[in-house]
Amino acid sequence: MPEQRARKYHQDRIAEALREEIGAMIEGELSDPRISFAYVSQVVLNPGGKSALIYVAVDGGPKEEEETLEGLMAARGYIRHELLERMGVRHVPDLVFHIDQSEKMKARIDELLGRVKKRSKASGE
Repeated sequence: MPEQRARKYHQDRIAEALREEIGAMIEGELSDPRISFAYVSQVVLNPGGKSALIYVAVDGGPKEEEETLEGLMAARGYIRHELLERMGVRHVPDLVFHIDQSEKMKARIDELLGRVKKRSKASGE
């Protein structure tokens, strides 16, 4: 059992390091005009460590999200090369970028819950 716990801890540390480094690159080093203001919200590492899902939250509408995703996918090779040098590891996982929709879903759920509360107050009176 301790081996699995240690492996999980190691993967969590790698995911956090990836999140910090990729976030720093997006903020200041990538000069692609397609990449708008964005930040890395979550990194999910595959159990084998061969690939990682990078969830990016983008300020703006669907057009900005699509352009930012295209810019990040185009810069994927540069990002992997930089991660290899900065982290000092033998292997950097394949990076797959996704738009983080959690904030939008949270806002929609809050809106729907607010509507339900209003309806229950109106029917209760």
